[in-house]
Amino acid sequence: MDKIAVIGDKSSVLAFKSIGVDVLTPKKERHDIRNSIRKNEDKYGVIFITETYASLIPETIDKYKSKVLPAIILIPDSQGSLGIGMEEIKKNVEKAVGTDIL
Repeated sequence: MDKIAVIGDKSSVLAFKSIGVDVLTPKKERHDIRNSIRKNEDKYGVIFITETYASLIPETIDKYKSKVLPAIILIPDSQGSLGIGMEEIKKNVEKAVGTDIL
């Protein structure tokens, strides 16, 4: 369960392949993105997903927040950040330490 995958559009995630990360590039449709995560949840310990793709399936992302594996981590895509990933980090840090230190 130490494998890592990344989900997003080709231009945003293709570079991950050069460092040994499995690249998954479903169509930019809710059903395809959701199925890509669901079909691979037992294969990977960490799944990075671009914020743009994650914003299309917020209910699926929320479902995995309560699970230990796979860890779903939001990353910016090639167009830049939507701020969603950083907001999640801030919430988790605040929950852990009791105050917003970021």
